[in-house]
Amino acid sequence: MVSSGKSVIASNIKKYRNKMGISQDRLSKLADVTYNTIIKIESGANKNPTVETISKIAKALNVTVDSLLN
Repeated sequence: MVSSGKSVIASNIKKYRNKMGISQDRLSKLADVTYNTIIKIESGANKNPTVETISKIAKALNVTVDSLLN
């Protein structure tokens, strides 16, 4: 587990988003979730996003849900 207090999900979303070279705002549009949701997940404020939200984000990032969770 990541020791900075952020969840593995938060770290992985940020990693894949940066790899694609897209902003949090762009990811929110691609995933059809609110910008605020992306910020809260990446910052660690929302440590348990819904399965639906994770699924949408994974699809937008072209990765599997599993790769965001592990």
